[in-house]
Amino acid sequence: MASLVCLLLLPAATSSASGRLVPYDLLYADGVRAYFARDWGRAAELLQRALYSYAGLRAARRACRDACLREAAFLGEPPAAGPWEAALFDRVLQRADCLQHCLGSRLGVAPSAHRASLVIQRDFERREPYNYLQVAFFQLKKLDQAVSAAHTFFVANPQHLQMREDIEKYRRMSGVKSDNFRDLEAAPHWEAYEAGMQHYNADEYLQAVDRLEESLREALSALEECRALCEGPLEDEEKEEEDLQPGLYEAIAGTHYIQVLKCRQQCVLEIATKPGWISATEDFIPSHLDLLQFAYDQVGNQALAAECAASYLLFYPTDEPVLEKMKQYRAELGEDTAVTARENIRHYVQRSLMEKKLIYYATEHLGGTFNDPDLWTPDELIPENLKQKYSLLTSVLTSPTGSLPFEGITVTMDSQQMNGTQRVVFDRVLTESECKDLLRLTKAARGTGDGYRARRSPHTPHERFEGLTVLKAMQLAQNGDVDWRDAKLLLQASEKSRKIIESYFTPGKKLYFSFTHLVFSSPGEPFSYHPVHADNCLLDPEGKECWKEPPAYVYRDYSGILYLNDDFQGGSLFFTEMDTVTVTANVHPKCGRLVAFSSGKENPHGVRAVSQGRRCAVALWYTHSAEHAEQVKAAEENQPDGEEYQRADHNSRSSPEPLVPSGGARLTSQRHKSVSERTQHPKELRARDEF
Repeated sequence: MASLVCLLLLPAATSSASGRLVPYDLLYADGVRAYFARDWGRAAELLQRALYSYAGLRAARRACRDACLREAAFLGEPPAAGPWEAALFDRVLQRADCLQHCLGSRLGVAPSAHRASLVIQRDFERREPYNYLQVAFFQLKKLDQAVSAAHTFFVANPQHLQMREDIEKYRRMSGVKSDNFRDLEAAPHWEAYEAGMQHYNADEYLQAVDRLEESLREALSALEECRALCEGPLEDEEKEEEDLQPGLYEAIAGTHYIQVLKCRQQCVLEIATKPGWISATEDFIPSHLDLLQFAYDQVGNQALAAECAASYLLFYPTDEPVLEKMKQYRAELGEDTAVTARENIRHYVQRSLMEKKLIYYATEHLGGTFNDPDLWTPDELIPENLKQKYSLLTSVLTSPTGSLPFEGITVTMDSQQMNGTQRVVFDRVLTESECKDLLRLTKAARGTGDGYRARRSPHTPHERFEGLTVLKAMQLAQNGDVDWRDAKLLLQASEKSRKIIESYFTPGKKLYFSFTHLVFSSPGEPFSYHPVHADNCLLDPEGKECWKEPPAYVYRDYSGILYLNDDFQGGSLFFTEMDTVTVTANVHPKCGRLVAFSSGKENPHGVRAVSQGRRCAVALWYTHSAEHAEQVKAAEENQPDGEEYQRADHNSRSSPEPLVPSGGARLTSQRHKSVSERTQHPKELRARDEF
């Protein structure tokens, strides 16, 4: 954040007259408006001010929380003769009063003026303003700032293929220096952690302990900032106003307070997730202590090594190797030397366990769910009936029993017959006639489709690959290049497949389309095959692991292939063990056959190359995350039957335009006025080619 502040030393971020911090979402809305008006100078100024305001708001909340913790502390016992309720709420009211005054004085306005919509909050969490800034700076010929903004956005969005191309273009430009590629939002604990790990792996333990200690300090500091931000207003956008409102104690216990506790618990995942990554580093805080105890031991500082080991044992008290090391340290230091855990780590563990206990109690007695972020949570802390519920849920998920929503469809092979888990083959999903209609669509679209644009397959150089998305099919139908009925059939077939897979694997839990692609492949030169891979992680056959990190599509949960023909040679699907060599199942294509499987490491798979003829199929990927769902809207007036289609690729992976923000800004806020004009926020802004 320090680099960001250096970049954004803009006093205009506050009102010159009163020192008021202008709400960041209003600055963002005006900045995006200026961007689309091609007023590059004003766009850059406003977007930088928005980032400065956002950082200032977070800093104010952290500082006020710390100050009010001291000024209105919840300490001591209520008077023996006095009512506990008065004693408790007296302190609650003092804390609320302290926070209101502190934030009001720091922000210059009531804290409620800084409430932005969840959409805007997510834009800033994903660094979307930098997506606009890099274009504005480029147009202003401020190449060094454009590169820094682009790099800052790309670090947090490494799957953004368009930005990847833009970064490569910047690298080829004259005048661009390597140090221009800096992350303006770099988290100090990650910089220190990565430097510490480099020293650690190089056996440079003196340097390693310095950087790892710095990383641990900064990580705990970032954790406190995250916890402070959890104490914001109750977020419940889906709640209907007509719902019966809970009483005083139910509202306190069952909604806002427990929401805050859950948010605080998830903070460890936030700080342990590197920008641009999806999954967190496991045991981030305990692993620091484990690394430090070894490093201190290597440099001969047994006292600090023992302290780190004792701190680590607070998380894992029965860890045999560390217990053995503790015996060794005590012998070396002498039995009279007291070895104690670090006080800040002891406080961290005790506080976390207290919060978990309250959350589990609320979950057991008041309902709701809790995804515990820690591996070290003691088993005895979890109520028995919640363990049983989880066990039952796991057995249901690993043994699908959902009924199928359509008649006539048969399960040809299940997981057991396919020697794996979460695998199934359905037949008779499409009729012969429907397969022919979709095959006609592939022929009509050949040369006008999208996807790999008739280039060689990215998996093997010996097979040519072409494809057509649902959105492109709709566009071709609007242009009269394909029959509307065929384009509509593609949409209906993919939706039918989604319902089948959802009902079989995840009954009661919504599956969204992540990506849908009508693919057709033909032989090239010498024959090869698509290498074995998993669909949501990076397969490591040697380590027998699958890393759920970008550039893998980590949000994908289920995959499917709907075959349209079998009049070709080769092209069969096969599943393997994690070694990518041991084949466990083969699936031969045929019209109307749907293969479905979970997208993770439990289902490594590959496709043999087509040696003769042309294989046609609909490739389908699904997600439980609504954020990654496809969203297409074909213009109603351009459709012959007045239907509106709501699915298609909403992200910009296949967008041909360089240097444009993806998807446009959805500026929906609780305030509908800009800073200057107080005009309504635009509902959707679409970017143009600016390069």
